[in-house]
Amino acid sequence: MKTDAFALRHIGPRETDLQHMLQTIGVDSIEQLVYETLPDDIRLKAPLNLDPAMTEFEFANHIRELGKKNKTFKSYIGLGYHPTIVPAPIQRNIFENPGWYTAYTPYQAEIAQGRLEAILNFQTTVIELTGMEIANASLLDEGTAAAEAMALLFDVRTRDQKKNNTHKFFVSEEILPQTLSVLQTRSTPIGIELVVGNHETFDFSNEFFGAILQYPGKYGQVNDYSAFVAKAKENEIKVAFAADILSLATLTSPGEMGAAVVVGTTQRFGVPMGYGGPHAAYFATKDEYKRSMPGRIIGVSVDANGNRALRMALGTREQHIKREKATSNICTAQVLLAVMAGMYAVYHGPKGLKYIANKVHASAVTTAEVLNKLGVYQTNTAYFDTILVKADAQKVKTVAEKNKVNFFYPDADSVSISLNETTSVADINQIVAIFAEALGKETVTVSELSTGSQLPASLERTSSFLTHDVFNNHHSESQLMRYIKKLERKDLSLNHSMISLGSCTMKLNAASEMLPLSMPNWNSIHPFAPVDQVEGYLTMLKKLEQQLNVITGFAGTTLQPNSGAQGEYAGLMAIRAYHMSRNEGHRNVCLIPSSAHGTNPASAAMAGMKIIVTKTTPEGNIDVEDLREKAIEHKDDLSCLMVTYPSTHGVFESSIIEITKLIHENGGLVYMDGANMNAQVGLTNPATIGADVCHLNLHKTFAIPHGGGGPGVGPICVNEKLVPFLPTNPILNVGGEQAITAISSAPYGSALVCLISYGYITMMGAEGLKSATEHAILNANYMKSRFEGHYPILYTGECGRAAHEMILDCRAFKENGIEVGDIAKRLMDYGFHAPTVSFPVAGTLMIEPTESEDLAELDRFCDALISIRKEIEAATADDKNNVLKNAPHTLAMLTSDSWDFPYSRETAAYPLDYIADNKFWPSVRRVDDAYGDRNLVCSCAPIEAYMES
Repeated sequence: MKTDAFALRHIGPRETDLQHMLQTIGVDSIEQLVYETLPDDIRLKAPLNLDPAMTEFEFANHIRELGKKNKTFKSYIGLGYHPTIVPAPIQRNIFENPGWYTAYTPYQAEIAQGRLEAILNFQTTVIELTGMEIANASLLDEGTAAAEAMALLFDVRTRDQKKNNTHKFFVSEEILPQTLSVLQTRSTPIGIELVVGNHETFDFSNEFFGAILQYPGKYGQVNDYSAFVAKAKENEIKVAFAADILSLATLTSPGEMGAAVVVGTTQRFGVPMGYGGPHAAYFATKDEYKRSMPGRIIGVSVDANGNRALRMALGTREQHIKREKATSNICTAQVLLAVMAGMYAVYHGPKGLKYIANKVHASAVTTAEVLNKLGVYQTNTAYFDTILVKADAQKVKTVAEKNKVNFFYPDADSVSISLNETTSVADINQIVAIFAEALGKETVTVSELSTGSQLPASLERTSSFLTHDVFNNHHSESQLMRYIKKLERKDLSLNHSMISLGSCTMKLNAASEMLPLSMPNWNSIHPFAPVDQVEGYLTMLKKLEQQLNVITGFAGTTLQPNSGAQGEYAGLMAIRAYHMSRNEGHRNVCLIPSSAHGTNPASAAMAGMKIIVTKTTPEGNIDVEDLREKAIEHKDDLSCLMVTYPSTHGVFESSIIEITKLIHENGGLVYMDGANMNAQVGLTNPATIGADVCHLNLHKTFAIPHGGGGPGVGPICVNEKLVPFLPTNPILNVGGEQAITAISSAPYGSALVCLISYGYITMMGAEGLKSATEHAILNANYMKSRFEGHYPILYTGECGRAAHEMILDCRAFKENGIEVGDIAKRLMDYGFHAPTVSFPVAGTLMIEPTESEDLAELDRFCDALISIRKEIEAATADDKNNVLKNAPHTLAMLTSDSWDFPYSRETAAYPLDYIADNKFWPSVRRVDDAYGDRNLVCSCAPIEAYMES
């Protein structure tokens, strides 16, 4: 065995397993299987032109040496990003723990109670610090959260405002520059006009439906916005705040000032800067807006025994159901980082957060007071952590960088200094010494922090927050460690068993890929650090872009979109910009097959496109004739086609080149959804099939972990005609010559986790990547062969093969009284997470094993579903008291003195022999979704509040 070959460790099936698997499928070789799966006219004719694969040891040395090219200066840049202290027990027990980072989005609540509780803590933290009524389970970053706030306020306009087409949105000039850029991107396609100005001179015209304020402002100014909000309310203008969450421990909350929405980032709650991300953004609003709220909400419900149980609430808000009527395309969020931020609040509690906030403020006050003694004057009338001083920016910058310190320089005569949790008295003395040297003066030193305050008395927070026990009982490391472990034990993740989610690709997230994320040379870099300080990052990111160009066959890549849905949006906006550059801005028709991902029509709607749905054939393929008819009908206004390949039905459609050619002939471009790219890598690519742009889910195909619902990265790769339109950033120009404005806050989005995909590609190499794709197809077809005769397979290719996933049709089981959801719940008793339920076809299971699963695990999963099939046969429509309807079965049920079921305890808990060796116990019985929606609670509260009287 070649022990240093990474691909050998990543790919599950052993060489000795192949003959059995191929024989089960009915082919002689993997090559024959691929030939029967993939149309020959789209096969690549040459291997991918990538560097030879590194071993894990070589990569570890390489990434360590590359990291040394990043200069870890002291950062006082601010602008929404701050050095923070990641508590060691959170880093070790969550950030670096596969039990947390390999979990899937908690759609199956009964095996995700730990993560759901952790996110509920996050929501509670946000609600109580902002003074709002409801919060979601995180968004992508502050800029996109602000854009979602704008969209929500646009959606909830009054009837008269909608009738009069009131479409102006006021943006305070105090807003962070990257937030403004994202607002500009998101406003234009949906008909919102931004007006940027001074909030003190705003005229509250009836042409405005909403406004957004920064609290504190971008350079630190703290304003009392109470009068502004009151005047806005009189004029039916709803106000959003973008607020620094740490400042809210000391400042009056936006909710107390009358805010309609509050957004921001929780990065400084123990999440490293990571050159821009990932960080959990927050979004809080009023209860009356909950059905227009983007993202996911964790709510409290009850299980079948009436006991408290958590779940994702208000599912009807999701874009998968709303589709083109959705106001948001949020899918992936930043759950792992939200868990860390929420646990930071748990660890420190209200008193700890207040202490940290007061220390940060004292650091800012002390710095300002001492600089004042040097004749360097601070201009903010009130501030929390950021001071704006008058000085020769170039002189200060020269001395600062010599001393490995970064400030922000708004103009030639100003320096902005943002203090943070890590700032010490020694750091303050270094800052002062830098200014003294720049001025040619003797420095002034301090030995302790000032006790003064620069917060207005009217804005000092008097309301309490985080009073629940969970925020007051876990302040020692032992307590926190045990609490985290208690929650982890309630969650099923990849470290227990395979998660065979069709379309979501839960493959191995190798430890060698993950380790660099904990290295300070990578995780402590500010996204707006000068480019000469980030040579390591820029080398890695540019190399990753080149690797993705090679893999997709395209000419350019942007890594900025920080989720797959953001990638969809970025691709469509690039297409929009291309048409506008050719004076064809009228091209706004987007053709989308009826089988498309729910985010596709939602993204197209956000990009201002008119959506025309095309039919699919009974075999699950795109109806080419219907597509032709609609493409020709709309040829004068055709913008693009959105197509997933292989299809959402798990099939390589042989007509794909005909389809893309048809779109081009009628003036449109082709956007390929890259959700299923892991069935293409090394065998074909988007350029070969005729696409113009695709997004890639790095959290699927390229091994970034799902983290319980995020982080994700959704870069877009484009052909030469679209390269000029790749997005930029207002602080760091990273886009094309005719760049669209920003898609996300940071120039390179969630740059830190791009290390994972870079490691994956670098250690796999061309041969390993191709082998991974082949084994994904092998594993899927092996499972398909085992399921045949037990479950109908809904769609197959022309030779009867699946691509990398398949759909089991469970609709006929209704005759036995069994729904597909019952199968999903029963799989928990067998130790498995359910496959994708009822997507893309209601009443089905979509299964994707990935290349990472070995033969023994594939067989265990197949054995479980085949065993469940026998249980279905034994069920009747009249009998609701059966093993499927009562699933999942908890340990409390099995150890109860009473057992009122017509089957044995062994049948309930140990239906197959292998289960006893590694039994996973769901922590609650089946959760009552309807109860949770009727009685929506999305923050911590006494247990009595969850029970019906």
